[in-house]
Amino acid sequence: MSTGPGADSAPAPTTHDTPPTPRTTRKSSMFGSLKVRNYRLFFAGQVVSNIGTWMQRIAQDWLVLSLTGSATAVGVTTALQFLPMLLFGLYGGVLVDRLPKRPTLLVTQSAMAVTGIALAALTLSGHVQVWHVYLAAFAVGLATVVDNPARQSFVSEMVGPDQLQNAVSLNSANFQSARLVGPAVAGLMITGVGTGWAFLFNGLSFVAPIAGLLLMRARDLHVVERAPRGKGQLREGLHYVAGRPDLIWTIVLVGFVGTFGFNFPVYLSAFADDVFHAGAGSYSLFNTLMAVGSLAGALLAARRGTARMRVMIAAAVLFGAVELLAATAPSLWLFALLMAPIGMFGMTINVTANTSIQMGTDPAMRGRVMALYMMVFLGGSPVGAPIAGWITDAYGVRAGLAVGGAIAAGAAVTIGLILARVGNLRLSVGWNDGHPRVRFVPKESLKDGEELASVA
Repeated sequence: MSTGPGADSAPAPTTHDTPPTPRTTRKSSMFGSLKVRNYRLFFAGQVVSNIGTWMQRIAQDWLVLSLTGSATAVGVTTALQFLPMLLFGLYGGVLVDRLPKRPTLLVTQSAMAVTGIALAALTLSGHVQVWHVYLAAFAVGLATVVDNPARQSFVSEMVGPDQLQNAVSLNSANFQSARLVGPAVAGLMITGVGTGWAFLFNGLSFVAPIAGLLLMRARDLHVVERAPRGKGQLREGLHYVAGRPDLIWTIVLVGFVGTFGFNFPVYLSAFADDVFHAGAGSYSLFNTLMAVGSLAGALLAARRGTARMRVMIAAAVLFGAVELLAATAPSLWLFALLMAPIGMFGMTINVTANTSIQMGTDPAMRGRVMALYMMVFLGGSPVGAPIAGWITDAYGVRAGLAVGGAIAAGAAVTIGLILARVGNLRLSVGWNDGHPRVRFVPKESLKDGEELASVA
């Protein structure tokens, strides 16, 4: 599972309390943020931990499917893992804005390590039951309520504002690189020695990020002033986002895509088992090919000099369209190949949204805003995953994937039109250096003295 510089299209009016959105057209070095020692330690630790995380995801889904034979049960497991974010995500953001990030991460990473080791012990001893997996998924979700916004916010403290977009993109590339290794190793491990060893690897993998956090130099951190303890901080965060069209519509779009389009644990396991009658190896292959596309999307984002709303909207439309195409794929190999563009467009949505929100948010509010973003993106799974599982069981997995893709594409088109109207824009179609160019341009010039913040 890591508003920026804008363009001259899709502007939205600012309010008096909206900080100016940074603007730049500079392209950064693809690996520029790795020059920062603290971030290198963080990045290296996450490489190991992310491999373990992906191994556990694959093993967890396959174990539940093996114990129950139900795609709905897989959806329930996914829902339980993300339910705490939906219920308590905003409170987690309030805590993150109050607490020092590095000690907080030491606690949350240790808690997730204990959960992985406990699940490994139950599985290896032969006593595991489906409710054990449900409980472990919920426990990881509780830790994620604080861990996720803390990790997101801590990136800016490690690298500073100049390298923030590059670091966010590399975090995503890191996660997707692990996705190339984790599912493949998990598939071999499940078929060779069983799911319990994948859980054990995940639990032990947290030693790496914990060591990285302990080795960091506190004096090199770009520490921001923490929010004082007080009443109304949750309401203050919601009011802040409500006054920012660039933030709120980004979060809304991510919510639709995350809730209905990203239920891959349900879809991919059912395609492997029910449609193509293949085993865990094919399920791992689907995840691996999706990771190839996701990695490409993350690396392209690392080189991009801006985080533009129009890029995110276009990626969401294409993401939904390719999901619709995959839902009709007649063969395993065609379906597998379509996982790459789905991964690339999905990662473009994720990185662009994450970067634009972090770069456009006041540092003192970043924990709460990122918690809301993650609550909507991850917390949508408790709603979307059971629905996807029910549609899959009742009408077939092809129908479930098609519905998810249609909702994602429809939401992107609708929000794009809303932002165009808010920004007083019109669609412009023309040619540039012999190539077609489609963009939104202002319908009329701005009034003297009027300031706009670009969200495109």
